[in-house]
Amino acid sequence: MVSNSHHHRSSTKSGHKPFKSRHATKGQLAKQNKGKVERTKGLRQSPAQTLKSKLDRRNQARQKQLQKAIERAKNDKIFDGRNGAPRIVAVVPLCADTSAEVVLNHLNTALDLETQKYPNGVHTIGIDRFKQKIQYIIPERKLLPVLDACKFADFIFFIVSATQEVDEIGDALLRAIEWQGVSTIFSLVQNLNAAEPAKRRPDVKKSLLSFINHFFAEEDRIYAVDSASEALNAIRSVCTQHPKGILWRDARSYMLASELGWDSEEEKAYVMGTVRGKGFKADRLVQLQGGGVYQVDKVVSLPNESHRSDAMEVSEVVDAPSQDQDSLDQVSEEVNMEEGEAAPLPDTRRGVLLDDHHYFDDDEIDGVVSEPVRRKPPPGLSESMAQWIVDSDTDDSDAEDTEEVEELMETEMEPEENMEVEADMDDATTTFGTSKSEMFLDLSPEEEMKAIAEFRQRKKEAEDDLEFPDEFELRPEEKARERLHRYRGLKDFRTSPWETSEDVPFQPKQWDALTRIDNYKATKLRAQREALVGGAAAGTKVKVYLRDVPKELAIGPVDEYNSRITGLFSLLRHEHKKAVVNYSITLSNDYDGPPIKSKDPLILQCGSRRWQVRPLFSQGGATKNNVHKYEQFLQPGRTCVATVVGELVFGNVPVLWWRQNPNGTLELVGTGSFLNTDHERVIAKRRILTGHPYKIHKKLVTVRYMFFNVDDVNWFKALPLHTKRGRSGFIKESLGTHGYFKATFDGKLNPDDTVCVYLYKRVFPSEAEEWHGR
Repeated sequence: MVSNSHHHRSSTKSGHKPFKSRHATKGQLAKQNKGKVERTKGLRQSPAQTLKSKLDRRNQARQKQLQKAIERAKNDKIFDGRNGAPRIVAVVPLCADTSAEVVLNHLNTALDLETQKYPNGVHTIGIDRFKQKIQYIIPERKLLPVLDACKFADFIFFIVSATQEVDEIGDALLRAIEWQGVSTIFSLVQNLNAAEPAKRRPDVKKSLLSFINHFFAEEDRIYAVDSASEALNAIRSVCTQHPKGILWRDARSYMLASELGWDSEEEKAYVMGTVRGKGFKADRLVQLQGGGVYQVDKVVSLPNESHRSDAMEVSEVVDAPSQDQDSLDQVSEEVNMEEGEAAPLPDTRRGVLLDDHHYFDDDEIDGVVSEPVRRKPPPGLSESMAQWIVDSDTDDSDAEDTEEVEELMETEMEPEENMEVEADMDDATTTFGTSKSEMFLDLSPEEEMKAIAEFRQRKKEAEDDLEFPDEFELRPEEKARERLHRYRGLKDFRTSPWETSEDVPFQPKQWDALTRIDNYKATKLRAQREALVGGAAAGTKVKVYLRDVPKELAIGPVDEYNSRITGLFSLLRHEHKKAVVNYSITLSNDYDGPPIKSKDPLILQCGSRRWQVRPLFSQGGATKNNVHKYEQFLQPGRTCVATVVGELVFGNVPVLWWRQNPNGTLELVGTGSFLNTDHERVIAKRRILTGHPYKIHKKLVTVRYMFFNVDDVNWFKALPLHTKRGRSGFIKESLGTHGYFKATFDGKLNPDDTVCVYLYKRVFPSEAEEWHGR
């Protein structure tokens, strides 16, 4: 009989976990907080965090709108009235059957103006209907003339055809103009009335607009110049819109030349035009488009009525050079040390292979040697070599483990070659530290050469040079210590300091005279802010006299005088000086030519200037020691840094890279932008000496075909070993006379793995040459 007083209770009583919803309602959140309010007293809040009333938000929006209107009116002021600056329009035909002259005459007809001839060159017309002036630039249908015209243009007319597709030249022009930078563009279609049947004409316009949107996605309209109403709308938009501008161009002063000539009385060349961008200063150097860099002699204002020299009454000198005028000397005053002063020697005691091919201890810093940490080196290694080994890797306890010794297995590579050159451990007659060493028997020279040739032939058939561009194989008769005497080892490529004093005998002659800027960003801001004030204001019609311009360049051939499209770009302070400059470069998706290698001759356009360069490619990013790996090839889909000795540029200026074909045409190979100038940036060319496991005895491996004599093994003994599958180790001892050696690794190697030694040497960029090709 069971007593009624007994009651069973669970000994593991536990309640259910509360449900936690990520999307709680306001009521649930209120219950959780229970009326608590977050304390905000004493906490600093940004304007965006403070709660504003509806009236405050409207007032703030009205102030922003008013500020934009003031800035817009200030920018449009240079175009005000008939005496304002002309609106510059570049006309770019994209199809073979399009004509700039036909299109412009369609626009004139819509404005009730007379038709006229429009040869290549600059043409200015007045539009009384909108009280504006338009300056048309009609270049040759070639790459460089079109790019030069678009550099000065406020607007660009892209002319497409309704009957023919955009040809190869037009496609190349679009891609180059897109990357160079454009202001406001207009798409005009020609021959739309010739498209049959008529009901397909709207679809033709949509198709052409879709093509333009592939390059300029913001475009939403295309104008048919055959229709008078659409042609008038296009001109109205040009005369009433404010151009968007180009950032790199508008940060400087520039001027499209309405006339370039020679003054017989002054014996100097002059350029006439209207100042655009920032104020034009006589103290700054100017880049004559297609003609070089020159100093300004004086800047004279022109009357508003005419630009022609025969109807001109010269007023005052707007700006004249001062004592602060930039010189054409490209040797900088901002070098880190004065000429003749000895450069301080960098610290050579960390991770740099010295002449005695050993490394200083990491504890020796600034001449103070701390008490070294005593640790027992691995068998066969000196204390100087033991610092390369991680403490966990120097533990040789596994060799003393009796259970693992019983399970040791030897794996011999390529048994078909019948190259049994090692004896049993029990038959060894010498000892190495605390463990016995193996007896090693050399092959005859003839057998060794035959084995090397067969092995390398198999490897060459299996690998690609582009996949492993840094691998390097010695010939059996070569000595590695002589062939690679300029190379050094680094303990860590990204952190070990680089000994620059060893590179002094190999650096270019003018290396120490190049400009060195310690803080590029601060110098850039100072130069750009300096250009904001002073000089001839934007919109002023001026006549600029230049010094030392060749008379032949100013006058030019008679048949090309009226068709020349040129102008001036004012350089910021220091932008003419030579320095080690870095550009980004990305291989173009449309390029299908041979691989681009470092030091291949290329044509570089950066802003208003062009050079012929042989760039060095290297990896980007920031490293602690400012050492960057040299790239032998420009890989698709990867952005590299191209380094040359060229002229300074301030700002993120777009860059175009071309390869010149034997017939003289230019092929776009890559795009990029200007990065910075860094004199201390080290480009390290890597060479990988590869060896191959011959016998694997757990972590003890016999390696062959890396070196071919005992002296080379001992010479590079201090360098660490790595494998392609991530193992690391060190050389223990040499075997025989053919360069075989024993190595210890941090784990058992795969038989298909490759043993590598990384060596580096510094390479220096070559100097760029100014290029004036057409």
